[in-house]
Amino acid sequence: MKKTLIAAAVMAASGVAFAASNVTLYGVIEEGVVLEKAKHGDTLVKLQSGFDQGSRWGIKGVEDLGNGYAVGFILEQGFNADSGNESVAGKAFSRESFLYLTGDFGRFGFGRTGTLASGAQSNNILTGWALGTGYGLSSWTSAIGTSFSRVDNAVAYQTPSFGGFKISAMYSNGTTGDDAKWSKNNHYYGVGALYNANAIKSSSKIKLDLIFEAVDHKNTADPKEKTSYVINYGLEYNLGQWTPMFAYQWANQDEGKKTHMFGLSAKVAVGGGDALLGARYLFGKDKSLEAGDDKVRSWNVGAAYVYPLSKRTAVKAYAGYGDSSKAWKDTEQVVYNGYQVYFGLRHSF
Repeated sequence: MKKTLIAAAVMAASGVAFAASNVTLYGVIEEGVVLEKAKHGDTLVKLQSGFDQGSRWGIKGVEDLGNGYAVGFILEQGFNADSGNESVAGKAFSRESFLYLTGDFGRFGFGRTGTLASGAQSNNILTGWALGTGYGLSSWTSAIGTSFSRVDNAVAYQTPSFGGFKISAMYSNGTTGDDAKWSKNNHYYGVGALYNANAIKSSSKIKLDLIFEAVDHKNTADPKEKTSYVINYGLEYNLGQWTPMFAYQWANQDEGKKTHMFGLSAKVAVGGGDALLGARYLFGKDKSLEAGDDKVRSWNVGAAYVYPLSKRTAVKAYAGYGDSSKAWKDTEQVVYNGYQVYFGLRHSF
């Protein structure tokens, strides 16, 4: 209730008139210290914002239109807690700017939002990896994998739940702008299914997803660069005190990476907090390399522990190690070859 009143005061002070039954101001601030060393690189110690959960603030609201219909919005801005700078220069709401309508038909919306397998924002359905899309080199969407992150000019639809199943579809008319004619924009296409047994009160508590995505790269200086395709599959099985997970990604990027990535992970309740453990392995080819053998191999392991100090505040610790071979063996990035250690604090409001 207090956050709703604060949001109302903020909007009233800015001259915005509204008749809202539910407007909420919310946010997350996460900051900590990272120790890392990449292969052939120096050991670095740095203060970092949003190592796991990106620091952000937002306003969201829903208005009941009657007859089972409602309209809602999400406006969310990312920032760097260590500097106060916006996370994406020039964007007032870099993380999400989304307007949607819900009803018996499901949910339909449009704006800037995260893609289906980005691990970010209200249209994300990615699952199957305990460390999610945070924690540095252990992120499922780190550099060794493939992710289309957030896109502008998106139209997204999600069906109602059918026995625990929901189908999502998304299209972007221009991932970073649609000022040019259609044939000159980069377009995103995504379709996915999410099954959540918890939604039908099943005792098995299974959660799984299957997502297909593509970006056609029409707006590129390289005429040889063609459509990128990615498939993600994830499975979780909640056994109470611990939840084992499996994740798989197939990526095919013409003139780029063609890879398979497998991940085994688990979330375990330990000592009043949650331990997150994960190991993954990738193999395939990277045709973007200039010369020589284009075969690539990479693996990494990571472990994190999240201990809640209260309902809104938690301490986080993490350690991860990655190693690559074949054509990536001398890649001087910590995601491919190196280690990271993190200790930080997260507060949500």
